[in-house]
Amino acid sequence: MSNWALKFIKNPFVWNFLLMVLTGCALIYGTLAWLDHYTRHNEAVVVPDVKGLSMHEAKTFFDNTGLRYNVIDSVFSNDVKPGAIVEVVPEPGSKVKEGRIVFVTINALTAQMATIPEVADLSFRQAYALLRSLGFKNIEVKFVPGDYKDLAVGVERNALMINSGEKVPLTSTLTLIISNGEKEIDSLALDSLNMLPVESLDSDLEKWF
Repeated sequence: MSNWALKFIKNPFVWNFLLMVLTGCALIYGTLAWLDHYTRHNEAVVVPDVKGLSMHEAKTFFDNTGLRYNVIDSVFSNDVKPGAIVEVVPEPGSKVKEGRIVFVTINALTAQMATIPEVADLSFRQAYALLRSLGFKNIEVKFVPGDYKDLAVGVERNALMINSGEKVPLTSTLTLIISNGEKEIDSLALDSLNMLPVESLDSDLEKWF
């Protein structure tokens, strides 16, 4: 080995430089390995389809896949049983990291309630719009003889008059009683007016506004 090569090898600057390079490579490799482990690179689990199950039933699926869950909301639906899961975010079948929180919406045990307002002496348009604004979707109309045309008389449920302030489920079918402005009315004409579907009422209301 030449004197130049010996001097190069024994030079402390060279050894320090090589040590720095090796240390830098080791740090980079260690960091990448740690990130790969921390983020579970190429590791994913599938969100299970737990819609329609109770939270007790769904817990087993979440535990088996290493997922966590959080109930964030409740709605009321007649399509699934009370207390069952109606929505999952992320969607079932999605691939997520193990330990990911899945957000769950469940079906309420009872229907949401609302208070029947005082509609007597309101116009048909005002009374109907008021009931709709409270969340009632199933509203029928029954015309009865009365002194004033298109004046609300009250609200019925299951053929019984409901007092204002009474709470009923929003899924109830309500009958809005409206005065036709006549003392008497032909029975056949009355039958044709009573129990109009909501679609017809909505169409008529659009002309009124």
